[in-house]
Amino acid sequence: MLKIHSKIKSLPFLLISLTLVPFLSLAQQLTLPRQNDRWQIMPDGAIHWQPTGRLPHSDHIEMAGEKVSLWVKYTVDTNKASQVIRTLVFPTFRMLPDETRSHVSFTFSDDELPEMFVNGRKMNLPAIKVTDIYQHGIMKIEGITGGAAPLKIERSLFPSAVQPMALEMIRITNRGNTTATIEMNRMERRETTDPTRSKVSPHTVIVETINSGSHAVKSGETLVLGIAYRITDQPEKPFTVNLMAEQEARQNRVNEISQPLQLITPDSVLNTEFAFAKLRATESIFKTKIGYLHSPGGLEYYAAIWANDQAEYVSPFFAYTGDRIANASAINCYKLFARHMNPDYRPIPSSIVAEGDAVWQGAGDRGDQAMIAYGASRFALTYGNADTARMLWPLIKWCLEYSRRHINNEGVVTSDADELEGRFPSGKANLSTNGLYYDALVSAAKLGAQLHIAKSETDGYAKAAAALKANIEKYFGATVQGYPTYRYYETNNVLRSWICIPLTMGIYTRAKGTIDALFSPALWTKDGLATEAGQTTFWDRSTLYALRGVLQAGETARVMPFLHYYSQRRLLGEHVPYPVEAYPEGNQRHLSAESGLYCRIFIEGMFGIRPTALNGFDCSPRLPADWNKMSLNNIHAFGAVFDLKVEKKDEGHIKIIVTQNGKVRQYIIKNGDTINIRV
Repeated sequence: MLKIHSKIKSLPFLLISLTLVPFLSLAQQLTLPRQNDRWQIMPDGAIHWQPTGRLPHSDHIEMAGEKVSLWVKYTVDTNKASQVIRTLVFPTFRMLPDETRSHVSFTFSDDELPEMFVNGRKMNLPAIKVTDIYQHGIMKIEGITGGAAPLKIERSLFPSAVQPMALEMIRITNRGNTTATIEMNRMERRETTDPTRSKVSPHTVIVETINSGSHAVKSGETLVLGIAYRITDQPEKPFTVNLMAEQEARQNRVNEISQPLQLITPDSVLNTEFAFAKLRATESIFKTKIGYLHSPGGLEYYAAIWANDQAEYVSPFFAYTGDRIANASAINCYKLFARHMNPDYRPIPSSIVAEGDAVWQGAGDRGDQAMIAYGASRFALTYGNADTARMLWPLIKWCLEYSRRHINNEGVVTSDADELEGRFPSGKANLSTNGLYYDALVSAAKLGAQLHIAKSETDGYAKAAAALKANIEKYFGATVQGYPTYRYYETNNVLRSWICIPLTMGIYTRAKGTIDALFSPALWTKDGLATEAGQTTFWDRSTLYALRGVLQAGETARVMPFLHYYSQRRLLGEHVPYPVEAYPEGNQRHLSAESGLYCRIFIEGMFGIRPTALNGFDCSPRLPADWNKMSLNNIHAFGAVFDLKVEKKDEGHIKIIVTQNGKVRQYIIKNGDTINIRV
């Protein structure tokens, strides 16, 4: 069935709550649920599930290439039979009018697969008993058949690396003692969009089999069949699908993303979830007519950028990866927002959609200028390229000036909303916008000095940051529900998850009360932080900011059980393997920018990297007490490639080891101190 936009609801997320175990002795005792993992980590970095119990089970995952996103919902029933639903999203094939969700999508279920036969008898592929499911950039479902002709079936689903196409590879191994005749009917289905609503030209979705027909498969041999799901505006043009080459290209892209920026710690859950999050954050970049665009995904958000997801969350992360496509998308993101600067200081749109042909401003000013200035200044410093920094400087300067013009009589910045766009109240001035503006001022002062901007201007930013920090304390500082923390807006009297924002921006005035509140039963839930105390709604983004902020504040012992718990739940639990957007809204979509925020927990929180120059950074490592060492290897940042290793020297000191171009530098500092490193 061809759809312009598709939403498929998966089964309700299963919340497993077993025996509660005590964790901390706080004013209010908090317990974390003991988790019952469904998945396990494999030696090659994949995760693996054997459906041996707790059935039925259903989940969904998203994978992306440059021209397609593949969303897979999979179910294993009590008989271990599977049902797979594939939704293909083609971001650059669009309909009219130009809107956020005007992409073409297509949904295809197992019921529509071509018929298959073994020795003349029909083989029902979905009914085959599932033995194993693997995920590692390619989703693989394995099963076996019984009877006189036992077969091993491996179904692999993955997006094409560069084509507007997704592939399904079916590998059938004959485990019997005699030759088996295996047939797959040839199939070709076509559906074409309405020409009157199709942008540029009608779009034709084509589903076709690969290597169909009859095959004699000897004992021990493997037959490879396939199905291609693609779209084209030239349906009559010959097109050949090389299934093995497509799989290799996808695997190469996964490897390309995986090699840089590797986290190595004694905790395999953290290491593996970091690697998975890095993949999800980086793969969701689409090659559009205006260049590479990182987009959230989730069946709704493609070929478009947002001031929070792209400018604030993920682009500063990309500056550490060295990934050519990721960094191109980050620079393109800021350039597109810069097009909307204007002399009257009207707000930049919250989102630029439809490959740049339309914008979305539905929530007014969400603090978008603070988001952009924060992200662009951090990206420019970390990326370490002076020419790129000079190009971004006018945008940073314009966004800072916009925010300055919206400072009220109490000395804080006002905005119409925040990134939740009115889902929860944010008042006339909110803590998130002000925290972002504060950090942007700090970064701009550092970046401006690198670009030899007039000292009077950079000093002005530093002075404005100091004043804003004091005003944040006066305006937002409050005792809320018994905790000396922050009110989120002027009349707020209920704890909100975004009280973590000052911690991530280096403001620790109310750190203790804020951390107590974050890890209290009032805010912490089975899935991280509730958006508001007393509510069941959660958005992972605030949990990810909070985990990073508590590490930055130096409360490593407090945060580590929560960080491990959250990571284990997202990697090995019921809905895997990435951080999610929200619940109940969106049914925990794997929106990709949240995965970038997960990686930043370690870069900026655990390793304490804070960019200060185009070739240097402050480093405040937070080595857990029960770890002897940790490493962040193959960092591509500050114009260099280097490894950063932290080792315990004695109870009061740590050793920082920087390896660059074969040369090793060592620094010994007190645990909790900060050192500036130049590369």
